[in-house]
Amino acid sequence: MEQELHPFAKFIQILARGKTKTRAFTVEESQEAMAMILRGEAKPEQIGAFLMLLRLKEETPEEIAGFTMGTRDTFDLPANIPAVDVDWSSYAGKRRQLPWFILSALLLAQNGFKVFMHGTGGHTPGRIYTRETLQQLGFPIARCFDQAVDHLAASNFAYVPLEVLSPKLRELIEMRPTFGLRSPVHSFARMLNPFNAPVMMQGIFHRGFMDIHAGAGLLLDQPVTTVFRGEGGEIERRPNKPTVAWTAANGEITNEEWPALLPNGHAAADEEMDIQNLIAIWRGEQSSEYAEASITGTLAIALKSMGQAETGEAAQAMAQNMWVNRDRSGLPVAA
Repeated sequence: MEQELHPFAKFIQILARGKTKTRAFTVEESQEAMAMILRGEAKPEQIGAFLMLLRLKEETPEEIAGFTMGTRDTFDLPANIPAVDVDWSSYAGKRRQLPWFILSALLLAQNGFKVFMHGTGGHTPGRIYTRETLQQLGFPIARCFDQAVDHLAASNFAYVPLEVLSPKLRELIEMRPTFGLRSPVHSFARMLNPFNAPVMMQGIFHRGFMDIHAGAGLLLDQPVTTVFRGEGGEIERRPNKPTVAWTAANGEITNEEWPALLPNGHAAADEEMDIQNLIAIWRGEQSSEYAEASITGTLAIALKSMGQAETGEAAQAMAQNMWVNRDRSGLPVAA
């Protein structure tokens, strides 16, 4: 007697029909597949096959958008969501340079812009992740969406771990050592934007994902999505190299090259990776040309994406002014 196929099997079949018959998912298929996974309607072996077949094929903008939609459908959001200016994802971690982008985001918050940051950590050994960094800086970690609302009201900044957004996605990201490879979860988790910020910043490591993330932003009807190849894969401008930023807005994708802020070349790795140096730089107790260029350069891209400046030069000048005039006691760390 022929056994009835499992409902999720149709998605495996689409991906595993061979070179000539395999195809990408539509947005609707991707949304349905991810919703089934998150509802617990797919078996573990199916999920593993699904993720690795996608990894082999490489994701499309339609798939990333659909997976994002399927995940968003599971959110239990509070009724009093505040207006957030920027969604800032952080999933890669840093291993060569400190996460200077955190100070860029905090500068935005200090200047009255609301920044919603989300991410995860610990899935790749030898990296410093945003959560532990924020904890050392004295910032609270939101344990639920309601706490995130409170943190935004208190400081214009909130950080929410992935396990709060979606425990199942956190579980899937933690399978990286099992697979030995990243999975599509690493790509679309960055685009979840649960509080519906009009500007969504995206940092990637591999150049080939620029058009995928920008295209997914258009499919999601995201007002502004800015994507660039950031240091370590985070949303952090490498000041010693030109940066090409892709922006999806108004139904089209454009790109802009931001010049190197320091002499073009290779930046030596930070051998210490001491989070306390972030505090010292913020307070003016230490100085670093690389750090300050990274902070202001990253902030400039965010400001232009937000429509706060019409040109890159104006955005950079605005960012440098914010840095010079920052409240140096603004980090809630103990003296």
